[in-house]
Amino acid sequence: MKIRGIVYMNGLNDKQDAAVQHTEGPLLLLAGAGSGKTRVLTHRIAYLIEQGVNPYHILAITFTNKAAQEMRERVDRIVSYGAESVWVSTFHSLCVRILRRYIDRLEYENNFTIYDSDDQKTAIKACLKKLNMDPKQYPERMLMSEISKAKERFVSPSEYDREASGQYRKMQIAKVYREYQDRLKQSNALDFDDLLYKTVELFQFHPDVLKQYQDRFQYIMVDEYQDTNHIQFLLIKQLAEKYRNLCVVGDDDQSIYKFRGANIYNILNFEEEYPEAKVIKLEQNYRSSGNILKAANGVIANNSGRKEKALWTQAEDGEKIQFSLYDTEYMEAEGVVREIARQHREENRPYNDFAILYRTNAQSRIFEEKLLMHNIPYKIIGGLNFYGRKEVKDIICYLKVIDNGWDSIAVRRIVNVPKRGIGVASVDKIQAYADTYEMSLLDAMYEASNIPGLNRCVAKVEAFTELISDLRDMLEQGVFLSEVFDAVLDKTGYMEELAAEQTDEAEARIENLAELKNKIVKYEQETENPTLSGLLEEIALVAEVDEVQESEEKVLLMTLHSAKGLEFPCVFLGGMEDRLFPSGMALDSDDPDAEEEERRLCYVGITRAKERLYLSAARQRMMRGKTDYNPISRFVKEIPKDVISMNGEGSYAVKRQNQASCEARKTLEQRSASVTGKPYSFGTAAGSKPAFGKEFKVERLQIDYAVGDRVHHIKFGDGTVTELVSGGKDYEVTVEFDKVGVKRMFASFAKLKKLPN
Repeated sequence: MKIRGIVYMNGLNDKQDAAVQHTEGPLLLLAGAGSGKTRVLTHRIAYLIEQGVNPYHILAITFTNKAAQEMRERVDRIVSYGAESVWVSTFHSLCVRILRRYIDRLEYENNFTIYDSDDQKTAIKACLKKLNMDPKQYPERMLMSEISKAKERFVSPSEYDREASGQYRKMQIAKVYREYQDRLKQSNALDFDDLLYKTVELFQFHPDVLKQYQDRFQYIMVDEYQDTNHIQFLLIKQLAEKYRNLCVVGDDDQSIYKFRGANIYNILNFEEEYPEAKVIKLEQNYRSSGNILKAANGVIANNSGRKEKALWTQAEDGEKIQFSLYDTEYMEAEGVVREIARQHREENRPYNDFAILYRTNAQSRIFEEKLLMHNIPYKIIGGLNFYGRKEVKDIICYLKVIDNGWDSIAVRRIVNVPKRGIGVASVDKIQAYADTYEMSLLDAMYEASNIPGLNRCVAKVEAFTELISDLRDMLEQGVFLSEVFDAVLDKTGYMEELAAEQTDEAEARIENLAELKNKIVKYEQETENPTLSGLLEEIALVAEVDEVQESEEKVLLMTLHSAKGLEFPCVFLGGMEDRLFPSGMALDSDDPDAEEEERRLCYVGITRAKERLYLSAARQRMMRGKTDYNPISRFVKEIPKDVISMNGEGSYAVKRQNQASCEARKTLEQRSASVTGKPYSFGTAAGSKPAFGKEFKVERLQIDYAVGDRVHHIKFGDGTVTELVSGGKDYEVTVEFDKVGVKRMFASFAKLKKLPN
């Protein structure tokens, strides 16, 4: 076999070179972020071929088709002949190729079909119907998630049934699991989890097939080993058992996919599984500046049970990490976007140099709005723009129909969402009636009893129109828009359906709806005369962005999970507050690893940055329609003080310029103490200010009323103040109005006038 060029090994450092040349026996390659692991893997393949190994006997497994393609292309560039025989594949594509040949051993036909998630949902629905089970009690997505978890553990329907003994709900799930698998078998179909499950099953019960592939794959390399789950671990163990020439590459510090089933102990316990394994650490980083790496090392060092390692670089320390504390999430987004605009304008940086990272998808909304306002092109990675997400569009369409019943497109979208038994055929009949009598689709629905052919669907359509009428009545009665929003989620059953799913996807959708409510509450607070039409107009103007050509430069927005494997010259990491990042769910969890996984996620975020890293937080942030005051993230405090800066002196916070803000500071310190065991210290250095964005003055709002006073509101009329809660510079006021009952609002926006005694 020939290798292109005689110097293909040049440029490798000592540790990389050692990893390339260790070909016999198990090898654990601990590859830190930006340490050149893909380069090592491709050169290792080339070296094996140079040493006389038949390319036919080499298997390289990656997690994504993109990674597999990149590895294939790199190998092709190095190896002049024989590279095409190297098997470079994802786990799923590897299993499909094996099953296409041998699945008949498991009594399937070789021309099996592969079900996607929609197919799975349809199959689950049919199972529930056959078993006479209520889909409200056992939502399809929840069942899909449970079955997926069982397959990841290599647990069969029979084993799951035994595990469920005495647990009624699990026993019911076991029935669905068995029926689901029977249905797939009858249809000669596999879902994505089955691809791995059935391959492991094939090898387990047909050792002759396993031996064939063990002899085929004598040298195995697995990338991103920290992201493997149990069934993937079993598959690799089976294939490597005979020759044990297994090289796994990964970084336990970047294990962030537990919610997808990834098991960090696959990499942590590799040496127990393979006692003869050689361990090589790739710690030299070729991506980031020295200060960024010191920050990453400082954070991740607080995790216990990890493989000890520390990234270093020959590059210069570069700029310090910049941390800014803003008053609100809107000011935070404005500060971030202004800094991007400044660098683009003054330093001529292209927009695709910048990435804005956040913990949850819901955080993107405010950044999107600010980017649009500043006419900066952007692209969201790993998801639609905020107002394009299904759940957000669904609820906005409900609001459109409440506001304007002529919007037939909006009516069509929501008439059967959530499902209420009004199918497409019925809607088409109503539309034909509407067209005949020149009325809107919604108006025609109010005459459902007169429309031929609807039959039993009439009652369902009438229930829908009654729902819309009730919601319209609320609006006409002067109810807050945020309360109308809550009523839509409640009366339609939309929120109940999402909550019942009990999946990570459903939780993300709930968070997005909570962020939509934040938008509505903010609009109410800042608009003198808020109306539903005005709200919808504002949303439309923000969401209606011109199509940006792919060739144009764009700022990239994405969650921290989506950012793994990517790198950018300038990274902005927003929302650095406890209970947002790390998440409240992690902090409240009984799982000791929950907070550590959040810290690994922070480590991943920090190491995405090559030249500049900006961290930011907000003193107050609206969460699920309520204003929260959370302390600055503990991860910020874990960064060594000599590499993070506010004003060049290492200050961690913004100096409060008004002494009246001491009360808000005390609140934050108390909350921090309750979580961390010690109060957070806000910097007091003279002249301290944000590294980017403007300095925000905090001045207490002056009010002339107190609890018990009579006040007047321009919309709700007269009432009595029942509660006043200080929020630093503002007050949250609760008023019991004479006509509309109890309302809670911010004093700065309520503009209450004290009535004379």
